[in-house]
Amino acid sequence: MNKFKDKVAVITGGNSGIGYATAEKLISQGASVIITGRRKEAIEKAAMETGAFPVVADQANLEHTEGLYKQVQKQFGKVDILFINAGITGESSLIEVATEDNFDKVMNINFKGAYFMLSKFVPLLSGGASVVILSSIVATTHKPNSSIYQASKAALSSIAKTADKGEHSKSRTNQN
Repeated sequence: MNKFKDKVAVITGGNSGIGYATAEKLISQGASVIITGRRKEAIEKAAMETGAFPVVADQANLEHTEGLYKQVQKQFGKVDILFINAGITGESSLIEVATEDNFDKVMNINFKGAYFMLSKFVPLLSGGASVVILSSIVATTHKPNSSIYQASKAALSSIAKTADKGEHSKSRTNQN
């Protein structure tokens, strides 16, 4: 089946789990898929197994996001599916013993990185493109000892709602 023939998908965190499974499914239906991850060996292994295009890129690193954008723009010229999937849970702890280092790591990957991945890729989104931002049930529920992770996922859910309301459409229109 070629349901996604001539479609280009970018999947952050595509070397394992949900990202990997999504890459497999989209490729099996004809899409060209770019997968990203922080670990070169893992991303290259996943690409070899799935047929995806591997790009080593840490979502928390805005220079990596810029490099990914330039590579996708040059090689494909558009994105039909942007799946912002990369994320970490961080260290579990009570709020009163949470560390700034853990807070920064989780927020930089899960929220800041996802936010700027969306921001950077808006100009490459084709008409009718789909953007999927993976959040978590903990964005609206409670899981003990995971306040930082929960906050990062709640922030993701919030930005997804904002983007869905078309906040970016004005800037996108002005770029055309």
